[in-house]
Amino acid sequence: MAGSELRWGVVGTGWIAGMFVNDILAPRASGPAKHVLGAAGTTSSIDKAEKFIDAHWKGEGQRPKAYGSYQEVYDAPDIDIIYIATPHSLHKQNCLDAIKAGKHVLCEKPFTINSKEGEEVVAAAKAKGVFLMEAVWTRFFPLAIELEKKIQEGVIGRVWRSIIQIGFGGDWDALPASSRLKDPALGGGALLDLCIYPISYSSLIFGRGQLGEDHPEVKVTSSMDIANGADEADVVTLQYKTPDNHSQTAVCIATVLANSPQDFGRIEGKEGSITLYTKLGPSCPTGFRVTNAKGEEQDFPFTHAEGTFGFIYEADAVAQDIFAGRTESSRMPLAETLRVMRLMDQVRAQNGLVYPQDQA
Repeated sequence: MAGSELRWGVVGTGWIAGMFVNDILAPRASGPAKHVLGAAGTTSSIDKAEKFIDAHWKGEGQRPKAYGSYQEVYDAPDIDIIYIATPHSLHKQNCLDAIKAGKHVLCEKPFTINSKEGEEVVAAAKAKGVFLMEAVWTRFFPLAIELEKKIQEGVIGRVWRSIIQIGFGGDWDALPASSRLKDPALGGGALLDLCIYPISYSSLIFGRGQLGEDHPEVKVTSSMDIANGADEADVVTLQYKTPDNHSQTAVCIATVLANSPQDFGRIEGKEGSITLYTKLGPSCPTGFRVTNAKGEEQDFPFTHAEGTFGFIYEADAVAQDIFAGRTESSRMPLAETLRVMRLMDQVRAQNGLVYPQDQA
C-alpha cells in the first residue's frame, strides 16, 4: 500500500461490480484516497475479465491485470483489498479465500447466505487481522447520514412509525429459474436482495445510533409469499420500544413483482413526517422532505458528485479505516452485519424458507 493509494482487486464482473469500479475511478480533484483498480477476475474466462477492464478502466496508470480465476486475484502481490461482487452463495468462500491470502475485504450485501456463514467469515478476518466490511452502500450516503442526524435531533419529534418499500423493477417472469435472483441455491428471492434495504433503513431510523449488540431490542413478525423455493414478496414488521417504553413500528416491504414507488419511504413522528424519495431506486435515495405539524415542507435534495452513482462513499470510508489501521467500520460494524443476518434468518424461519446452505 503506497501512501493514500488503495489498490483494489475485483472478483465478479457483473453490473454492480462495473458500477463500483466506475465510481472509484471517476476523476475528482481531491478525496481521502486515490483508488486504483489493480486486477479483475472471473471463473468463466480470462477474456471476460479483459472485457470488464476494457469497459471500466479509465486508462490512467498501469493497465489492471485480468485473471481467469478468483484465487489469482487474491494472491496478486500488488492488491490491498478485494471487492467481492459474486452471487450470494459464493460470498462465504470468496471471503475466506481472500482473507487467507491476507487481503482486506469489502463484500457485497448480503454478506453471506445465513448468519452461521457470516460468523465463520468474521472469525477468520479477526484471526488474520484484516479489514472486513459488508458493502451496504446506502448507509454511507451523505443523505443517509443527514437523515439519521435529523431524526436524532428530533426534527419530527419522537418517531412512531416508518414504512419503507422496495421493488425489483424488472420482468420477474422473464428470468430463467437458474437466475441468481430466483434460484434458492444462490440465495434468490426478495429477502436477501431487496428487503435488506428497508431493514437497514429501520436501523438508521430507530436504532438511536446504536449498532450490533448495542442495537435496541426488536420484536420481529413477518410474512412471505414463496414460489418455487424463492420468496417473491415479504412484509417484515419490526417493533421497537422507546426508552420510556412506548411502541415504535418499522414496516419493511419488498417484492420482486412490482417496481419501487418514487416516494418509497415515510417516517412519522409526533411533530411531523419525513418522506424519502428517489429517481434511481430505494437503495440510491435522491432526497427527503420534512413536513412539520403545520404542514410546512422543507426539501433536502441530494446529488452525487459528477460521474459517480454512490459507491464512492463506502469506498472512501473503507480506505480511511484501512489507512488508520482499523479492521472494521464504525458505520457498518461486523456486529451489525451479523445482527441483520440473524434477523433475516429469523424471518425465514417464521415462514419456512430454507436455503441448501442452512443444512450444511
